[in-house]
Amino acid sequence: MSATDASTDAGTASAPRRSHPAMSHASRTEAVPAPKPGPGSGFDSEDTLDLRVPPGFMTLCAKEKTSRGGPAAPTPAGDSGEAPAAPLAVSQDNDLLGPLADWGPTTTPAGAFHLLPVRLDRDLPLLTRWMNDPTVAVFWQLAGDEAVTEAHLRAQLAGDGRSVPCLGVLDGTPMSYWEIYRADLDPLARHYPARPHDTGIHLLIGEVAARGRGLGSTLLRAVADLVLDRRPSCARVLAEPDLRNTPSIAAFLSAGFRLSAEVDLPGKRAALMVRDRVLRDLL
Repeated sequence: MSATDASTDAGTASAPRRSHPAMSHASRTEAVPAPKPGPGSGFDSEDTLDLRVPPGFMTLCAKEKTSRGGPAAPTPAGDSGEAPAAPLAVSQDNDLLGPLADWGPTTTPAGAFHLLPVRLDRDLPLLTRWMNDPTVAVFWQLAGDEAVTEAHLRAQLAGDGRSVPCLGVLDGTPMSYWEIYRADLDPLARHYPARPHDTGIHLLIGEVAARGRGLGSTLLRAVADLVLDRRPSCARVLAEPDLRNTPSIAAFLSAGFRLSAEVDLPGKRAALMVRDRVLRDLL
């Protein structure tokens, strides 16, 4: 296995930060005031909220006012001098993650890979075994009996859908655990300039036999591409591995992520890794 995949060989490519394993994904980070990034802050140079009036918004307002008997508002012209045809459609996934169960498999150099949302009745014993692997437990901190892992999973499964725990299945064999989450709705957003629909990932490769085969970067790239393909509103995929886990950071870099910043999170100093939609064909 290459050095870029050593993080997944240890089962800790991107473990979530937490204050208590039974807390929900959104509450596992204590409330910390957001930094105010500026020039030279180490963050991407951008505002935390990039708010724009969607195309056709003024047209919609004009139609609404006219229907109520009021005067029509002026319609803004685009660069061509023509008014936009229609407003942006409202997201059908309630601005969360949508139905991951419908994402389907994706083809990778290592085989067919499928993200399956976790089912406790099917997956709890397997995930508990993985969480008790010493190399995994160092970062995930979920070692213990099934009740510990179950509490961690139920906190997400009973939530509003902003974090979805998934089993990673390669050529029909369960071999990894993933969490796909809305980074912009997570406490992580307090620590970096978040954009709407930023999507985060956590990963561990659970099966020892699946480690050491160069799967880390391959699967990280595949899942990041899957997120971008299935979520058109998402412009970038993020992860926050422990800064001390240099093999993990190398795996993300090899998978097309870039190091955006170093951020202080409860329990760790993390490397904020970003996979940009606009750079996906270049990195």
